[in-house]
Amino acid sequence: MIKYCPQCRYPLRKININKRKRLVCVRCGWTNYENPFPAVVAVVKNDKKILLIKRSIEPHEGRWTLPSGFIEIEETSQEACLRELKEETNLEGRISGLIGVYRQRSKMYKNILVVAYEVEVKRKELAAGDDAQEVKFFPIKKLPSIPFSSHRQIIKDFKP
Repeated sequence: MIKYCPQCRYPLRKININKRKRLVCVRCGWTNYENPFPAVVAVVKNDKKILLIKRSIEPHEGRWTLPSGFIEIEETSQEACLRELKEETNLEGRISGLIGVYRQRSKMYKNILVVAYEVEVKRKELAAGDDAQEVKFFPIKKLPSIPFSSHRQIIKDFKP
């Protein structure tokens, strides 16, 4: 938790603003608004199978998830989705539809806003890349345990 104003270095105080306690600088008026971190998920299907990656980093290292990652400051959510897919699986694709927007609780980030897209891929060689130990297509009806609640809901909402 921050203790001093990033603008003027004055000690922050908790003040009730819009029915929420927020850290505020009483000297310059700077207010700490905590916002969710934006992330993207790529859902790639192949016949009746869905693409998963085995994570090589925490959280949930060694567990299977959808290809995903955070949106960089200069990217659109669509660009981030395709970049993450390429980095983690070596696949290039195009966004074919929005599946939905979800919330993922996180110990590190508190709240993550997850934008999920269906992606059609151009045939490339599937290979594990950045943040992935392994990549594999799984039958939709025989998926391994998925640790992220948002990914589980995305898979439920996905209409292949």
